[in-house]
Amino acid sequence: MATFNTTRTTYDMASFTNRAIAFVAEAVHAVSAWNDARITNKALSNLTDRELSDIGLVRGDIEGVAKSNFIR
Repeated sequence: MATFNTTRTTYDMASFTNRAIAFVAEAVHAVSAWNDARITNKALSNLTDRELSDIGLVRGDIEGVAKSNFIR
């Protein structure tokens, strides 16, 4: 007597969908992080040297602070 399996699962499609959603989420996160760094860089660049000194920064620190993961 021969039998065959009729209970197929859709795990392959679910796995692909999860990977696609994760890829899009990572892309959105990357764009968001880039935009945050751009805004921070612009805001700090608009400060005077005196104002930067008041918060403990110099002009050379701006790019590093903008691209870091400091809690803002």
